[in-house]
Amino acid sequence: MPATTVTQTNRDELILVDRHNRSVGRADKRTVHAEGLLHRAFSIFLVDPNGLLLLQRRDLAKYHSGGLWANSCCGHPAPGERTVTAARRRLGEELGATAPLTLGFVTRYHIAFPNGLQENEIVHVYFGAMPAAIRPNRAEVMDVSLRALSDLEKETNDHPDRYSFWLRHYLTHHRGSVASGLNRTVRLARKR
Repeated sequence: MPATTVTQTNRDELILVDRHNRSVGRADKRTVHAEGLLHRAFSIFLVDPNGLLLLQRRDLAKYHSGGLWANSCCGHPAPGERTVTAARRRLGEELGATAPLTLGFVTRYHIAFPNGLQENEIVHVYFGAMPAAIRPNRAEVMDVSLRALSDLEKETNDHPDRYSFWLRHYLTHHRGSVASGLNRTVRLARKR
């Protein structure tokens, strides 16, 4: 597929998919989340050399889940944009970072938020080695933190209201895949 230039206009459109993750159309971001339409998304876990996961605390102004801790970065590919390309783009936009990304797993979830918006996504979850420096975009990210997987699991169980739904979903339904992605990322980083 040829490279697609992502403009603000098509970045505000999301890729609608069927249950097999095949593209079936596009719609603007607000409509997708208001109506709970199934769409394509991605999430990223950056891993430091000690095997700690980088979390971000979402800015309070985010359209949902503001102020909650989530994985390193997440977002949506624009129509015509490859999912991994969008993930790399968004990593730069949110964290001022670049990293090689490896697909860890694909999952689906649907959640309705108290503000009436919904996430109904098929998500590609990527892993990458955390770069030496990050520059969080303060319009997107309130804070960052490094956490061991075991500590994160305990925290999300003890205080679920502090964490995004999707992060808890990954830890509950894909714990083995998260651990494998983390371990694989550390091994690859040590070989470099």
